[in-house]
Amino acid sequence: MAANPIWWRDGVVYQIYPRSFADSNGDGIGDLEGVIQHLDYLAELGIEAVWFSPFYPSPDVDFGYDVSNYTDIDPKFGSLANFDRLVAESHKRGIRVVLDLVLNHTSDQHPWFQESRKGNDNPYSGWYIWRDAKPDGSLPNNWEAIFGTPGWEWDAKRGQYYYHMFYPQQPDLNWRNPQVRKACLGVVRFWLERGVDGFRLDVFSNFFKHPDLPDNPPAVGLRAFDRQKHIYDSNQPDMIPLLRELRELLDSYPERYAVGETFMPTPQRVAAYTAPGLIHAAFDFEMLHCRWDPDCFQKAILATEEAMHPDSWPVYTLNNHDTSRSASRFHCGNNDERLKVAAALTITLRGTPFIYYGEEIGMRNIHVPRRFIQDRIGEKYWPIFDGRDKNRSPMQWNDSSHAGFTTGKPWLPVHPDHKTRNVEAQRKDPRSLFHFYRRLIQLRKELSALRGGLFQPVTYNPRKLLAYLRQDSYQSVLVVLNFSRRPVRLAMGGELRRNGWALALSNKRDTLPAIEKGGYLSLLGDEVMILTERS
Repeated sequence: MAANPIWWRDGVVYQIYPRSFADSNGDGIGDLEGVIQHLDYLAELGIEAVWFSPFYPSPDVDFGYDVSNYTDIDPKFGSLANFDRLVAESHKRGIRVVLDLVLNHTSDQHPWFQESRKGNDNPYSGWYIWRDAKPDGSLPNNWEAIFGTPGWEWDAKRGQYYYHMFYPQQPDLNWRNPQVRKACLGVVRFWLERGVDGFRLDVFSNFFKHPDLPDNPPAVGLRAFDRQKHIYDSNQPDMIPLLRELRELLDSYPERYAVGETFMPTPQRVAAYTAPGLIHAAFDFEMLHCRWDPDCFQKAILATEEAMHPDSWPVYTLNNHDTSRSASRFHCGNNDERLKVAAALTITLRGTPFIYYGEEIGMRNIHVPRRFIQDRIGEKYWPIFDGRDKNRSPMQWNDSSHAGFTTGKPWLPVHPDHKTRNVEAQRKDPRSLFHFYRRLIQLRKELSALRGGLFQPVTYNPRKLLAYLRQDSYQSVLVVLNFSRRPVRLAMGGELRRNGWALALSNKRDTLPAIEKGGYLSLLGDEVMILTERS
């Protein structure tokens, strides 16, 4: 694998939800061997790295985000030997491996917690956040869990409450305990030694809580969790020294990387955690939550650009394992042209693009009848919220009965449209969404301005059209995106009009149209135009 210390800035990262990507043994659950069998596909797509959602041993209360052993592979996904082969085969193809690290909490089945709940006089007693009830018998404080219960759960064996930000089966670790800190950094070192290239840190900004555990002040919201300002249960100043220590550990290995998921992120908070000497990047979900509106996207991008430290680097994504798929959110119907606009936006911004498995073929949400729901959130809140199963359906490889995902019964239904929407079909169609992603990723590799150039908006308060320049000392690239299904025009004023442009990529045409009288560039509905300055 070629050396590149800033691979995490230059390339595109592809998220795999292991349960749903490819099943090699017919049990209906994706596995590591299934991923290995499709590495050539990922290399063909052109991605730089794969981020794997958790595949550690887990009781699966939250599908892998409740970890019972940080240094092994759940047997349903394979073994450490399978993992080592996955790393070797990925590296052979120039693909980096990024793991999801869930260190805010463990499973209640983790040996650490099982020991901790035995009492106050064992080595693990202080590894979690334990408290007595108040003198009147009430909970230790008013903190709420995100999944709809109080944040405190009574443990009869220990005779105390323990705190959990998520499900009761996911007790939060006590990061103020030096032994917890040492053990968790040991987990990082374990995977670095096995050749892992980076980590995605799950809700890392929640690691520390205020030492006095005061009540959170009230806020306005629908859920109990949202009716609090989360001042004392997240984003504590103690996080900064820990991130510095983590960065020093990462930097002791060549070309390693960490991207963090912040809790209730803002561009300013993301910027604080990605200052020099801290983690390389953090997710800011402003763009992920935008409706199909160029003004919303531009405001999110500018807020990120304005907040970033000069040496910080943004991350952009439109999909992940917790969010409804963009093809469904953006009401695309069966037409993928709007998704080509979305792809161009993500991949041409100043930042690292993260794409979610199946996004490149336009996978839509599936409908899961209530009796088949796997996600506990969906079970609890049906029909107000049907959970996250809809955006975790099996990858659609071909038009066979289970979309080529498995020879058995898949853990979730495959989307009925897999008969026509699948990798095999799109590989054969040069105008497909898959090939447009390939061309975008290749263009990013070819044009230095798209990888590291400055971002300069050309449109302001856009209603239908979003345009911006990417510029470095070598070249200028103009990106023009029509968010409307109807033709629109971009006014090519000032410097834009004086420059000579060549068409690098469009989803609608092969040659650049003539600039119209008055200096207008016309775009067709749902058109992407990426122009390079003539040398």
